Amino acid sequence: MKLLKKYKHFIIVPIFFLFYMSVFYYVENRTGVHIHKISFGPDQYVPFCEYFIVPYFLWFFYIAAAVVYFGIFSKDRTDYYCLITTLGIGMTLFLIISLIFPNGLNLRPSYFARDNIFVDMVRYLYSIDTSTNVFPSIHVFNSVAVAIAIAAHPTLRRHPLIVHASTLLAVLIVCSTVFLKQHSVVDVIGAIILYIVLYFPNEMLPEYDLLAYYTFYIFL
Repeated sequence: MKLLKKYKHFIIVPIFFLFYMSVFYYVENRTGVHIHKISFGPDQYVPFCEYFIVPYFLWFFYIAAAVVYFGIFSKDRTDYYCLITTLGIGMTLFLIISLIFPNGLNLRPSYFARDNIFVDMVRYLYSIDTSTNVFPSIHVFNSVAVAIAIAAHPTLRRHPLIVHASTLLAVLIVCSTVFLKQHSVVDVIGAIILYIVLYFPNEMLPEYDLLAYYTFYIFL
């Protein structure tokens, strides 16, 4: 019971996860909607590279590790609430955009020039993840949000190796979305713009933070 009380602030994570996956499942499986195809000239010049499947899958560990670290080791709990609020708002806006503007792309290769374990991993990814509802890229949005949160963290920023490794991984994840043909360049740009829109109010209006995660304090 003491352990549950100590880490009760984590309960919002599985609650939001269930909400997100439920809505996302509905969005992915609804029928009778027109899918707006996203295309951008530079997409045709980005080569497919299966090796980027590694950082693409590392995204799951990257985001989870950041949330756990901020929730357990941060001296100031507000850092944790600010991070999960940013991630939550971005992912919720993604769901809203997908509901209002069903979208997809047609960039995946029709065949693979090579046959190796990385290509097998890409085939698996394609089998479990459709090429619809891709704008903006959540992989990109969350990676940028976590990388900046780590770089700005009072403790972590005193360790340049951690900050540089985090930034490098975030950049590789962003690149992986286009090199695996999972996303268009438009999805990447849209995700970065979305993060900027959410980030600057935090910098210009400190009280915005309090409003953003005030609900979490009430809930917990």
